Amino acid sequence: MSRVVRLREALAEAVETDDAAPVTEESKAPASAVNMDHLRMTEALLFAASEPLGEDALATSLPEGVNVSALIAELQREYEGRGVTLVQVAEKWQFRTAPDLAFLLRREKPEQKRLSRAAIETLAIIAYHQPVTRAEIEDIRGVMLSKGTIDTLMEIGWIKIRGRKRTPGRPVTYGTTEAFLIQFGLENIAHLPGMDELKAAGFLEAIPPAGLDIPSPTEGLAPDEDPYEGDEPVDLATGGPDPFMPGSSDE
Repeated sequence: MSRVVRLREALAEAVETDDAAPVTEESKAPASAVNMDHLRMTEALLFAASEPLGEDALATSLPEGVNVSALIAELQREYEGRGVTLVQVAEKWQFRTAPDLAFLLRREKPEQKRLSRAAIETLAIIAYHQPVTRAEIEDIRGVMLSKGTIDTLMEIGWIKIRGRKRTPGRPVTYGTTEAFLIQFGLENIAHLPGMDELKAAGFLEAIPPAGLDIPSPTEGLAPDEDPYEGDEPVDLATGGPDPFMPGSSDE
């Protein structure tokens, strides 16, 4: 199942998706070189964790000097083809239901509110164009953006205020969160589907309009972007400073 198909299904249903990440060459190690006690400890930590765990987090709970990458690789081999698999999301690791068995659990999940078309379009623009301001989102969509759309995506936890652009009014810039990566089974934003994958999945015409390009989002601050200080008041309706809060001067 391609990344773009998983992304499309998750957007349509706004429910969790499952993905499998390949084992990297660096992490491969012979099974005989893995200490079984360390393997069991790693397995227990991952099963008990409520959120994905990075290798650094695992290393803090394992004996000093343990090769965490080798343990992860061995666990992936052991769980390959089973009911649960070890996958990499947001550059961390988590046990998830095998993709072909996800239908068994859908009835157990509470029904979640589906996103509106405006919210889906806004989320896609933020994901691909981040860092992006409210005005830029409206320019790309060609319509005004309601405050409720941004509110909804922030309440879900899939987008965040990441900085301020060095332009008049210093509007805030938006980007995606780690929760977004986890929800859609992406290692990082560089793994968003490209143009070829979007065309293959039917999102784009076989011959797209001239000049159409898929932008390359960035997780780091852009050259014209300043970091966002959490205590700065923001008017989400405009993306600029809140005129009714102290300290909202543009200077």
